[in-house]
Amino acid sequence: MIVQTVPIRHPLTLAAEPLTPSSFAPFGAVLANPAPATLPSVTLSASSLPPSVGAVVANQGTAIQYRALAPPLRDLYAQAASARPSTPRTTMFVCGARELLPSESGSAGLFEVKVLERHPFTTQTFVPLGASAASSRYLVIVAPSLAPDASSAVEKQLPVPEGDDSLPGRGMPDLSRLRAFVATGAQAVTYGAGTWHAPMAALGPAGTAIDFVVVQFANDVPVEDCQEVVLEGGKEGDAPRIVVRVPGPPKMSKL
Repeated sequence: MIVQTVPIRHPLTLAAEPLTPSSFAPFGAVLANPAPATLPSVTLSASSLPPSVGAVVANQGTAIQYRALAPPLRDLYAQAASARPSTPRTTMFVCGARELLPSESGSAGLFEVKVLERHPFTTQTFVPLGASAASSRYLVIVAPSLAPDASSAVEKQLPVPEGDDSLPGRGMPDLSRLRAFVATGAQAVTYGAGTWHAPMAALGPAGTAIDFVVVQFANDVPVEDCQEVVLEGGKEGDAPRIVVRVPGPPKMSKL
């Protein structure tokens, strides 16, 4: 649900960086195999597995389970003004590859950021389904929140009890601290509750798509499930805009 237009005061060009758990930690979590070279075996011992992710040998030695790969999913709808309870949802987004603007820097192109959204009361996890770990890529674009402003349209539509500061991400997006990451088909991502992010942007040749399984909570109250802001630069042609410089795909080694 679009709730407000946010003016772009200054043009901004970001370089998309590789997605890693540490770089993305302020905004959520990255889910990926923490030890891809370690394969299940009946002779595999727990001592040889990464201890930090709660790894255990499972299924009679034919599997490895990572029990602490990411923080738990969060359901904060008890704080929503409507008092309407939520339910867990599993959906699928089929995301077509985005058309990039031409770039003069030798990159694959430029992606223009026009919309940001957040889910104030739930985490949201995107898991690429059937994507090639080597060649599939997508953009993850996020922004922290400014301090809450009671005069903004977003704040007026997201009332919380006076003095309750436990709800994350109540303010408008801080465009000056926008960050962009390139994820691979081997990575899933969880946006933290209240984290501003761009709609999913799949990369690849025209006519291709990436299927994402999406897990979140929702209560079907539009302004509580999803809030969108449109980034407005002014007059066409000379308007300031926000773009992400997308690196070219990794070169495949020749056999």
